[in-house]
Amino acid sequence: MSKLTHIDGDGAAHMVDVSAKADTIREAHAEGRISMALETLEAIKANMMKKGDVLATARIAGIMAAKKTSDLIPLCHPLALSKVAVEFSFLDDGIKVASMARLTGKTGVEMEALTACSIALLTIYDMSKAMQKDMEISDIRLISKSGGKSGDWTAA
Repeated sequence: MSKLTHIDGDGAAHMVDVSAKADTIREAHAEGRISMALETLEAIKANMMKKGDVLATARIAGIMAAKKTSDLIPLCHPLALSKVAVEFSFLDDGIKVASMARLTGKTGVEMEALTACSIALLTIYDMSKAMQKDMEISDIRLISKSGGKSGDWTAA
C-alpha cells in the first residue's frame, strides 16, 4: 500500500508541505447538472424568478466559492487563483454548469473547480426553490486537470 500523503507518522491528518514543488500552470475543469421541470427552466431563461437573476447570482457564487475552497475543505491549501469561470448551458430538462479554475502554483485546482460547480448548482436550487422543491442536482465530476507532477488527466 502506498504511503498516505495527508497523514503524518503518528496517524494525524496534516496539510502537505508543497514548498519544494515547482510552480507550474495548473488548470481544472468540472461539471454538474440540475434537473427541473420545464416551467422552472423557462422561468430561469426568462429571468422571471422572484429572487432575481438566477444564473448571474450562481456565477458569482461559484467564483466566490472557488476562492474559499480552503475554508471549506480542511486540508486544501489556500490558493491565489488567477482565473475562475462558471458557464451554463440549457438542457431539455435542466441546466449544465461547467467550471474552470487556473493558477500558476505548487498545487492543483481540482477542488476549486469542483467547489465552484457545486455551489453554482446549489445557488440555482436556492434561487428557484420557491417555484420547485424537487429539482435534482447530479453528475458533479472532474472533467480534466493539467499541470503539476502528475501531468494531464481527462475523464473518460
